[in-house]
Amino acid sequence: MKKKTNTPTTTVTRDLEKFSEPTGNLYESVVIMSKRANQISADMKSALEQKLQEFSTYTDTLEEYTENQEQIEISKYYERLPKPSLVAAKEFEEGEVYFRNPLEQVEEEEDQGL
Repeated sequence: MKKKTNTPTTTVTRDLEKFSEPTGNLYESVVIMSKRANQISADMKSALEQKLQEFSTYTDTLEEYTENQEQIEISKYYERLPKPSLVAAKEFEEGEVYFRNPLEQVEEEEDQGL
């Protein structure tokens, strides 16, 4: 993960009314946060795979498998990072997540056309 955040690594009690303010609907807010968490997770996974690939050694058989200390340290680093769902909730709470509802845009366009 490239940017540093002050996201807690443990579960935090949150005010549900704050989550529903931007959208007017708690469930819509949860969907937005879950989609953002999936994006963060995919980014973290690709970054981890890329870093592990730098230290990979190709062997012919399974018996030749050796532990690579650098790979272990990188894996431990990523395990200590905050979970994607916590990062997404923090970003949503701070207003850093851009979202739009395509259904609302269609309704607005229809209203303007009438």
